[in-house]
Amino acid sequence: MSFTSEPTQEMSQKPSHSPAQDLKNMTDLVSLCKRRGFIFPSSEVYGGINACWDYGPLGVELKRNVKNSWWQAMTAREDIEGLDASILMHPKVWEASGHIAGFSDPLVDCKKCKSRFRADQMDPKVLTAKKCPSCSGELTEPRQFNLMFKTHMGPLEDSASVVYLRPETAQGIYVNFLNVQQSCRQKIPFGIAQIGKAFRNEITPGNFVFRTREFEQMEMQFFVKPGTDMEWFEKWKHIRMQWHLDHGIRKDKLRFHQHQAGELAHYAKAAFDIEYEFPFGWQELEGVHNRTDFDLSRHQEFSGKKLEYFDEEKKERYLPYIIETSAGCDRTLLVTLVDSYRFDGERTWLELHPGLAPFKVAVFPLMKKEELVQYSQKVFLDLKKQFRATTDDAGSIGKRYRRQDEIGTPFGVTVDYETLTQHTVTIRHRDTMAQERIPAENLGRYILEKFENWNTSKTV
Repeated sequence: MSFTSEPTQEMSQKPSHSPAQDLKNMTDLVSLCKRRGFIFPSSEVYGGINACWDYGPLGVELKRNVKNSWWQAMTAREDIEGLDASILMHPKVWEASGHIAGFSDPLVDCKKCKSRFRADQMDPKVLTAKKCPSCSGELTEPRQFNLMFKTHMGPLEDSASVVYLRPETAQGIYVNFLNVQQSCRQKIPFGIAQIGKAFRNEITPGNFVFRTREFEQMEMQFFVKPGTDMEWFEKWKHIRMQWHLDHGIRKDKLRFHQHQAGELAHYAKAAFDIEYEFPFGWQELEGVHNRTDFDLSRHQEFSGKKLEYFDEEKKERYLPYIIETSAGCDRTLLVTLVDSYRFDGERTWLELHPGLAPFKVAVFPLMKKEELVQYSQKVFLDLKKQFRATTDDAGSIGKRYRRQDEIGTPFGVTVDYETLTQHTVTIRHRDTMAQERIPAENLGRYILEKFENWNTSKTV
């Protein structure tokens, strides 16, 4: 497919400013997110609340696009079913999973400045000396701090009414394993996918939305026959890494980190993290774990209900092994923002993959003249039938381009006086600022083709 292109003098000129640079510190990103309506501090009018954030109009769209892409990648497969389990679950669930007894971090307090620290993340010399790294005051002895939020169900607040806000979504999948398998008539191997809120009373949250006390998880638990588990483990490692690459995350910013014996969870046979290089260092983005049959065996033991799978063809029963892929939705969104952030001294822009960008195209009248506004509105309404689009007629055309650059809109379309007579428009590319003039009637097809070929035309 090709379109007539007639570059003007402005179109053919190459930018003379400095080469694009990446994000250097999180402060710049936090500022952009607030200014452009991605993410706001929660309860800001009351001074805010630590490590809680509200997603604004553009943040909601970006987050929805991340979740939709993940959900589609999972449930488009014939061997994966969806689930939305309750946040509040029977307390026995968390006893069986080990969260009540062992889901804790070692905590120390400063007796002088009252600061709190995770003992396992402190310099051993500082911990031995019991000196606060903030004020040199005396530190308390380490004590275990359970990370689950506790509440009560019903009118009485006693031990019998205690329930917990779930610290992860996976347990809802495990206890529904047979419900899903039998109702959907699935055969092993198959998976169950879920997106949902989880809550952890973190001691040291921070780095914007990287670690918060309320967050969303995108988890898929894949049930396999024992003996085939490591084969499926390797498959899912590569499937999940490719998903991030397919969304434009740069390959040199991603890596696998293998859990060694000292950091491997007691239930895991093997575990790898997909890590991303943030401005604050390499950190976990997603985990891929071989959980063996630990989870189903524990729930079978504590509930007294058989959770075995029966293979009709081979007439055998067994507890499946579980291959888990667990991604933080908020962390995935943060990686998307960090990795796409660019500035060159003259402008700042987000090189968002079009599948994730809140708006795909913006339409502008060159000036706020009635005939131009009317024509641009017609173009806008036509494009809205295919893409999530926006329009803007406030300020100079340059300022309007910059606003759209900062929110990651891949294309800008300008309606000018030539449009009125020739029915052609100027389309501007966000990342290169290159411009082309094409027939207005071809806009939808042109943009669609660019999106379809995006990954092959971009350097990952």
